[in-house]
Amino acid sequence: MARIFITGSADGLGQLSARSLVDQGHQVVLHARNVARGGEAIRKVPGTETVLTGDLSDIEETKKLAHAANQSGTFDVIIHNAGVYQAPAKNIFAVNTLAPYILTCLIEKPERLIYLSSGMHLQGSFKPDSFNSDADRITYTDSKLHVLLLCMAVARKWSQVYCNAVDPGWVPTKMGGRGAPDDLQKGYETQVWLAVSNDEKAKVSGHYFFHKKERHHNPEANVVILQEKFLNLCGKITGVSFPR
Repeated sequence: MARIFITGSADGLGQLSARSLVDQGHQVVLHARNVARGGEAIRKVPGTETVLTGDLSDIEETKKLAHAANQSGTFDVIIHNAGVYQAPAKNIFAVNTLAPYILTCLIEKPERLIYLSSGMHLQGSFKPDSFNSDADRITYTDSKLHVLLLCMAVARKWSQVYCNAVDPGWVPTKMGGRGAPDDLQKGYETQVWLAVSNDEKAKVSGHYFFHKKERHHNPEANVVILQEKFLNLCGKITGVSFPR
């Protein structure tokens, strides 16, 4: 049985992943933006251990969430599922880019890390100048490339951790909208598989998956100089250095 923390698991793919993992007998800790949503999350996913709360659009709250996660005990798996789409650029940057960076740095290393990216990352770009002075220029597509940069950097630096990224597809969640064409079940199955499967294909690192199969990703994410620049910029903005 694995102990698993899933960010953004009050609804959508995070909630569906949590349900699947609880049904398989794993110990799941949920995350919600605030106490009210946390209570709702617990009711919707019976059998979970607890819920931790913290607004990922706020750097200090994200740091407190990391502390609370460590206080609750160690995790075998962390799924960085939380994300926003139709939101101000400042929030997209904070939730999609900075929050997974902070939590990765501050929560004790698990055995497996899964980051949710998007096929839209292929249209994104890494614009270092925007980190310093103009976060309003950072788009959702950029943020999902940032997630891949983070994932690939972690996979390179932490060889003892299975660390991978997932494109869940355009699925009919609140974020994706009712008309989204992809399969909802397949949208969460890959992160569940990467979290707990003993399949040798899941016990890898530095890969980008879609429906349990490796898929092409933006090669910028593999460039070590860009990874290091990304980590340094995130460190300066958040005051949290990547662990050496």
